[in-house]
Amino acid sequence: QVQLVETGGGSVQPGGSLRLSCAASGSSFTFDSMGWYRQVPGKQRELVAEITSTRVTRYSDSVKGRFTISGDNANNTVFLQMNSLKPEDTAVYYCNAIRRIFAYTRNYWGQGTQVTVSS
Repeated sequence: QVQLVETGGGSVQPGGSLRLSCAASGSSFTFDSMGWYRQVPGKQRELVAEITSTRVTRYSDSVKGRFTISGDNANNTVFLQMNSLKPEDTAVYYCNAIRRIFAYTRNYWGQGTQVTVSS
């Protein structure tokens, strides 16, 4: 019933910027964390950025200083501001949401949005 909808992907030139959004629908609770992963063909899906319900953040070393994650707990929405984009940032970006209740964990994923950085 829970769905994560990503928007904001597209094609930009190196050095450009994009802002991704992910809105969760169908949930009556606040997720413990939401974030972004990315994947390219032949490689594992990797963490880009994550933010917890208490606003603790973490980033992949490859995007530190360039990307910023933020969230809106009330609306179960997260954003990813991507600046100084590089060709190696090209990937499908997936929204992720996690709900934890003691030892129980529920993981949700969006369908992904394509980000292409090229000249």
